[in-house]
Amino acid sequence: MSDRLHVFIGTYTQRDSRGIYHFWFDLATGQASEPRLIAETQNPSFLAIHPRGRFLYACNEIGTFQGEASGALSAFALDPATGDLIYLNQQPSKGGAPCHLVVDRAGRNVLVANYTGGNIACLPIGRSGRLEPPSVVIQHQGRSVNPRRQEGPHAHSINLDAANRFAFAADLGLDQVLIYRYDSEKGSLTPNDPPFVSVAPGSGPRHFAFHPTGRWAYVINELASTITAFRYHASEGRLDPIQTISTLPPGFTGNTTTAEVQVHPSGRWVYGSNRGHDSIAIFRVDPDTGMLTAMGHQPTGGRTPRNFAVDPTGQYLLAANQATDNVTVFRIEEGALRPTGTVIRVPVPVCVKFLRPPRTSAGRAG
Repeated sequence: MSDRLHVFIGTYTQRDSRGIYHFWFDLATGQASEPRLIAETQNPSFLAIHPRGRFLYACNEIGTFQGEASGALSAFALDPATGDLIYLNQQPSKGGAPCHLVVDRAGRNVLVANYTGGNIACLPIGRSGRLEPPSVVIQHQGRSVNPRRQEGPHAHSINLDAANRFAFAADLGLDQVLIYRYDSEKGSLTPNDPPFVSVAPGSGPRHFAFHPTGRWAYVINELASTITAFRYHASEGRLDPIQTISTLPPGFTGNTTTAEVQVHPSGRWVYGSNRGHDSIAIFRVDPDTGMLTAMGHQPTGGRTPRNFAVDPTGQYLLAANQATDNVTVFRIEEGALRPTGTVIRVPVPVCVKFLRPPRTSAGRAG
């Protein structure tokens, strides 16, 4: 098995950034190759890779596309041996500022959350990997208590459970995780019963992650700088809140917002990023209850850590520091994050995605 992984970086096309970047990451050494631009496209802020590893999809986080109030999604053919991308097509996301997307587990559809549009959409994938027009668009309705950030719906992420049966849309503007029944073959989304779960008013739920056992799930709340843990009932698609815990150290009073939440592949730890405090918050997971215990914080070696990713083997965490144009590498040691000294220079990085290359006849990636 190869010791090298592909790393794809989504960016905002500000300062020197021109699109999507790629580098190789060596699991044996913790070192990275020089990043290279592999696709020029506007504001590819979040990326998703097809389960067969042959296509990559990007949110173009813009407010107007083809003359309408919409962002776009871009489709690329991906060479799994080299990491090169070939542009296939674009489709409107049917809502402004698409900020998160996921490819379903069957590889049939891309689901997207539109932040300023306050809606979600499902776009079928053609046989060549090209995106087709949306099969469904669902507009969220309502508001919550923060007059500046929650004046209306702001869908901020969309995720699927392991069975590919339910979709979960965290809406920052509503203080809800909306739950939908999902049919991959039809590309349909219909409200579940119950149709949502609420978090505390003013929390601003942003990103969402399942525990690898499927028994629990976690949402990181951008405005309150907290993580809410849920017990998941897979047969019903129901989430029951069991805990909310701060991502900040006791006594910290600075201006901060959270961004990403991820569960370690082992299920033993949960990580969340703090912008302003510029750290990764580390939590231990109780194996019986799924509840979290704070373990501390690791500075990310830059400013505004937006997205981060744990490699599939669970050895490293890579944190994207948007304001300082760098991705920092940490080794994971019993949950703690140890700086390796490796810093990759990428302009305005906001998303990190790993992909294992295919094995060659010699047993190593090309």
